[in-house]
Amino acid sequence: MAVAAPFTLGARPAQSRDRTPGGDSPAPRPTLLHNASLALTMDTTLGSGPLGLVEHADVLLSDGVIVAVGANVPTPPGTKVVDASGKLLMPGFVDIHTHLWQSSMRGGCANRDLFGWLAECNRATFPRITPADMYRFVRLAALDTVQSGVTTVVDWVDAIPYDTTVQYVRALTETGVRFAYAMFQAEPQATLLTRVKKELIDPVPLASAQIATHDARALEGLNRAHWEIAQDLGVMLNSHALERIEQRADDPIGVLTDIGALGPRLLMNHAIHLSDDEIAVVASYDVRAAHCPLSNMRLASGVMRLPDLARQGVKVGLGQDGGTNDTSDFFALMKTAIGLQRARSLNAEVFPQVQDALRSATLGGAEAIGMADRIGSLTPGKRADLIVIDPATLNFAPRFDWVNQIVFNGRPQNVHSVFVDGRPLKLDGRLVGVDTERVVREAEAAAVRLRAAA
Repeated sequence: MAVAAPFTLGARPAQSRDRTPGGDSPAPRPTLLHNASLALTMDTTLGSGPLGLVEHADVLLSDGVIVAVGANVPTPPGTKVVDASGKLLMPGFVDIHTHLWQSSMRGGCANRDLFGWLAECNRATFPRITPADMYRFVRLAALDTVQSGVTTVVDWVDAIPYDTTVQYVRALTETGVRFAYAMFQAEPQATLLTRVKKELIDPVPLASAQIATHDARALEGLNRAHWEIAQDLGVMLNSHALERIEQRADDPIGVLTDIGALGPRLLMNHAIHLSDDEIAVVASYDVRAAHCPLSNMRLASGVMRLPDLARQGVKVGLGQDGGTNDTSDFFALMKTAIGLQRARSLNAEVFPQVQDALRSATLGGAEAIGMADRIGSLTPGKRADLIVIDPATLNFAPRFDWVNQIVFNGRPQNVHSVFVDGRPLKLDGRLVGVDTERVVREAEAAAVRLRAAA
């Protein structure tokens, strides 16, 4: 096959300071990830087993799209060839619930449950963040999540002024990550939400919008308004639901039923304390759910009934949930999703198993947010969102079962490279074109200002 000179994953091109991956830079030329030891395609038509495993795999990327997957893929002239020998390829992680601004209070309220966290950290911090410092906190967290292998993030953002929203979206856009911006307004103003979508979200190729809400009987009018706006804009409704058992008194599922929101365009975050009947109802309407096990443990919220939801066929993805996670480690998230169910059931064969966790972290998350036609697997024709994992590290080696080791041994340091829409955001273990010291320094200064204001 005709190829350009090989380009190894260890070689990084010179970059200008703090390049903007999400900006107007020209599209990269076609790239071939060549001879990966193993690819987890998440497409059973491409490879073996439930994860679509392909050995000695090539993946050809062009114009932001996955063009071909397999052994010895023909390569067009001028293609940049990336030697992926000894590496693992898989789709990027899909984080379907987070709050990136909460990097502003990492480690805060460490001995508080959900209600204590909301009162003493969340509500005491959020209103004091200036637009400029919001940019700095979100930029820090978004880059951190990208370097851990996340290529798509759903960010649930509370009510903020328009000028702060501008900086929030700017920070996400400049990171180069694919994102859904779930926007909340305490006083539902269709004009404002429409403006945000039209002026800030729609012009960004990697961005999409959702409408955020808090479901509760006391807020039924607000929930109804949010659902109507979501329908008018043609986007998903994104709601926190039954994170704590005390919230059963708010009758959230009853409210969502009464306003007509149950269906595949409803994403419920946490959904821990569902009854048997409610699980059946949610499943029958194809409602989607976000599982946030690290956050749920930290806030003493409970353990999602994941096996019961799986038996009913509910589409569930994984979420980091911002500051109550205190880490952007998606490997820890997968491992915890498995471990919580085993600890509660005293059964090592309970759902989810390793392959289930890997699917939830990728294609399952894409399905939950209605994007499985574009992302979540290495299927030709989908967007080129994928990661390269290096198993030749002290924490990962030696090889026994690489698939299991991704979940049980993997760490963000094993994420060697990250591609979103075919663009490299991380190469050779380092973010591309980012002055990380500057990003950290600016976030630290913002935190000092925020504490002084408090």
